[in-house]
Amino acid sequence: MKANLKPGWYVLIALALYALVVTLAWRHDRGELHRLRAALAGAPLGGPAAEGPERYVLPLPGACLPARPEHLPGFPRDYRKGANQGVIFVSGDACVPVVYGTGVVAAQRGRVLKAEHDFEELTPEAFNALLEAVADGAKPEEMDRLRGREVWIEHPDGRITVYAHLSKIRPDLSEGQLVERGEWIGYVGNSGTQAASRGSREGARILLEVWRGNPDTGTYLGKGLDPRANKDQVLALLRALFAVP
Repeated sequence: MKANLKPGWYVLIALALYALVVTLAWRHDRGELHRLRAALAGAPLGGPAAEGPERYVLPLPGACLPARPEHLPGFPRDYRKGANQGVIFVSGDACVPVVYGTGVVAAQRGRVLKAEHDFEELTPEAFNALLEAVADGAKPEEMDRLRGREVWIEHPDGRITVYAHLSKIRPDLSEGQLVERGEWIGYVGNSGTQAASRGSREGARILLEVWRGNPDTGTYLGKGLDPRANKDQVLALLRALFAVP
């Protein structure tokens, strides 16, 4: 005998199925959040995740590692008697257009340490004064000015990634917030550069630094290697960490 269900029953069944799907999705998200918090706290995760996190991704989807040595960590920066501390992505050396306002993503899951929403661009006069001040080497606070608007993210493996020269940061991104690998965090810009001090959008870029320890006192990936003579070694270090060809 075929059961005859009233239209109202179909609505109730549909609502029940929807509630089940939402509950399962909520439990999954809660589980992922718990795993990330545990990793950041240094607690054992157990299971497959304990074997290590996924490989890092580049901050611009579809990008490749630069080919030009001056865009790789360790390349000398004579104007401040130092060296480039990260990977610079610019149009013509990134396999994708690097346009002012392009979205930037987190290289790996982690906790936001810095989201510099209140960064104020230097005037041309102040920027020239900064260049004079760093002629014999830049202090940490001077490096912060030269990096422009920044986001710092601490990852479960102990590394910290720095995203510099941003034009803007995602409005709701804040310190202490947890983000996922590949999650949108801001926009390509040129903050902290001479062009930006003049109000120009020329020289759009994203600088990505990878640190062991705090960026003010720690060691960046590739430190001590000059890519003019050790380019293959620098690229090998980057390819070991990042999911790139």
